[in-house]
Amino acid sequence: MATASGPGKPTGGHDGARLDRAEAIVRHEFAQFQRVSSEGGRAACQDDWPTFHAMRLSQFLTWPAPLLDSYAEDLDAADATGRNLLTEKYARMMRSTEPERFAREIAPTLPPLASARLALQERIVAAQVAWAREFRDRYPRLGDAMRVLTTAEDTLVDTSFETYLRGELCTYSTRTLRLYGEMVDARAAAGDNLTELTVGLTVSLAGHAGLDQAEAAQHA
Repeated sequence: MATASGPGKPTGGHDGARLDRAEAIVRHEFAQFQRVSSEGGRAACQDDWPTFHAMRLSQFLTWPAPLLDSYAEDLDAADATGRNLLTEKYARMMRSTEPERFAREIAPTLPPLASARLALQERIVAAQVAWAREFRDRYPRLGDAMRVLTTAEDTLVDTSFETYLRGELCTYSTRTLRLYGEMVDARAAAGDNLTELTVGLTVSLAGHAGLDQAEAAQHA
């Protein structure tokens, strides 16, 4: 994967201010990621800045500026209050991957979420899982290289796209979640596929001309 300063840095189609804000958010997240602890010790992915950068920047470059600004404020607020949104995201995922331990040890330490918020999150999750499934049907080799798709497929070693997304949405402020939901609705109304847009940016960062070329390269 290309680094932030490498030849794969996506500049076309993205105004400089929004790209700079997205880059700043990725770096802020990576700083919080360094403070995530796990039972098995430090994870290898915590030292893999190029992959983290490419994956997260690809996501954030699909976001409109108000959503980027809101999430940047969430990260700042977390720092100011001693929270770590990356730690909370991975903790939330354990509701599926380790449900008994989550209920016993983790759930009491996390901020409670209102039922209306949870309903919005599930509506977003359903839309994005459908997009991801459609993408996998069109690009099966790229799909095979991604996470398993649904929560039903979770194991202790494999966390699905659905569970990861749900965990992340739980960390957003109410304002950020609302803006995120508005983005998903706008993408749906425009006929976009958010997974396709995101993975398209990821393969561009990796040096591919587009998704078709990246799909063919997976076969090779």
